[in-house]
Amino acid sequence: MLVLILGTGIYLMLGLRLMPFRQLGYGLRTLWRGRVGRGAGDITPFNALMTSLSATVGTGNIAGVATAIFLGGPGALFWMWCTALVGMATKYAEAVCAVHYRETDEAGSHVGGPMYYIKNGLKSRWTWLGTAFAIFGAVAGFGIGNTVQAHSVADVLHASFGLPTWVTGVILALLVGLVLIGGIRWIAEVAGKIVPIMAILYVICGLIILVLNAAEIPKAFELIFTYAFTPVAATGGFAGAAVWAAIQFGVARGVFSNEAGLGSAPIAHAAARTDNSVRQGVIAMLDPLIDTIIICTITGLVIIISGAWTSGVNGAPLSSAAFEQALPNFGGYVVTFGLVLFAFTTLLGWSFYGEKCVEYLFGIKSIIPFRLLWVIVVPIGAAGDLKVIWLVADTLNALMAIPNLIALLLLSPVIFKLTRDYFQGKEI
Repeated sequence: MLVLILGTGIYLMLGLRLMPFRQLGYGLRTLWRGRVGRGAGDITPFNALMTSLSATVGTGNIAGVATAIFLGGPGALFWMWCTALVGMATKYAEAVCAVHYRETDEAGSHVGGPMYYIKNGLKSRWTWLGTAFAIFGAVAGFGIGNTVQAHSVADVLHASFGLPTWVTGVILALLVGLVLIGGIRWIAEVAGKIVPIMAILYVICGLIILVLNAAEIPKAFELIFTYAFTPVAATGGFAGAAVWAAIQFGVARGVFSNEAGLGSAPIAHAAARTDNSVRQGVIAMLDPLIDTIIICTITGLVIIISGAWTSGVNGAPLSSAAFEQALPNFGGYVVTFGLVLFAFTTLLGWSFYGEKCVEYLFGIKSIIPFRLLWVIVVPIGAAGDLKVIWLVADTLNALMAIPNLIALLLLSPVIFKLTRDYFQGKEI
């Protein structure tokens, strides 16, 4: 599964002739201009990225990075970077297809994603693949986007304040339910305000820690690059890890964090107010850069520099302990409230993804029952078992990614042609 995700990303990156790297500046300028948007769509291009980021900037950046380092050692962070870099091409391709092949539903909303670009872009014999994605996506949301998020919030609040997990679950469920009443427009508005502010504050706090411990940064990078290719011996509370563990958990947590290849983000980008699929694609490709290269790296470096990775603590409490150790009486609270807000917006973003998968299968009448079920599952996830929840989430992610990656490979000639025409100034 991990080979398929990385392999598809590398193939698309080479087919695009490294366009995501070459046009990075253009992507940033397009994002800034995308605060208004032009053309058909339901939300601005900027808010489409914020909705996508609301689903990706979550527990993967805090609990996921910690879990990767706990299980695979510092070298896992290197493999997370690799996943993000090739993931830029995958995210770009997903968004291009989503906008190019999107539809308008009975309610007048713009809908798209893997199920639609499989149905509209491939021959009829592939229709079953779109149905498979919609089924896996609808179910997967309850793992990656619901129970994992609720459990991580409950876990860190219990560790920091002794708050019972069921109380956290009920409060989260109520807040999520209130936002879901307004659908994608409310979700996009909330995400457009919370995600940038919280991400910037989290990054600033992490950078302060790194500046205060600047002398330790070279050693941290040495550990990352060394243990990416050599086994880690047991030390302190760290049980040791083989190279395959660094690769497996680094790539798995990287995919979990930035979701490149899963097919989730294009569902949000399909709703963007845009008249060009490539223009939305260059905005979408910034997602792994912001999510993994910036936010996950800061979390990972703080964990390694603080030495907390050898403490034997796992998940969100490990990140919290690392920040608290670096910034006593303050750092732990940054992680706690960052995780709460990140996870809350992820619950919102993924509810929209699952909703669109269910709508594809059963029509718009199924949306309200799905939202009710989504809210009900939140408290269940908050009180669940961490190991089982992560395992289920990874498995569901894999099932969801396979139909999407097959579709991207089959549609790659279309993606390459649209890209080539756009940057050569031809009309699409």
